[in-house]
Amino acid sequence: MNIALIADDGKKRLMENLCIAYRHILINHALYATGTTGQIVEEAANLHVHKYLAGHLGGERQLGAQISHNDIDLVIYLRDPQRTAPPLDINTAARLCDVHNIPLASNLATAEALLLALERGDLDWRNIVR
Repeated sequence: MNIALIADDGKKRLMENLCIAYRHILINHALYATGTTGQIVEEAANLHVHKYLAGHLGGERQLGAQISHNDIDLVIYLRDPQRTAPPLDINTAARLCDVHNIPLASNLATAEALLLALERGDLDWRNIVR
């Protein structure tokens, strides 16, 4: 499955730790991320990540295009609720995920639940709808 990883600046360390903890699941899937997040995940968790531009340089639009083409199966966007203006508009990402029935996690608890569901095969239905 194709998994998108996005993290606001204040959540990059959390994304790093999430990917280290769930490396055994993530290693079996294709990972896509905005530039800085992808670099952090690659170095910390030793996972291959297809990297877009940095989020503020257009990476969020590149990822949004892949979502709009239904080429992503799961989105983990760890957003910082303390930030007044996140670089990626979560509403745009959420709307695109809703259009294509793509599971979206916006916090650690939901990200862990979706990764465990992925490991159990609960998201295999995405192979049919894609």
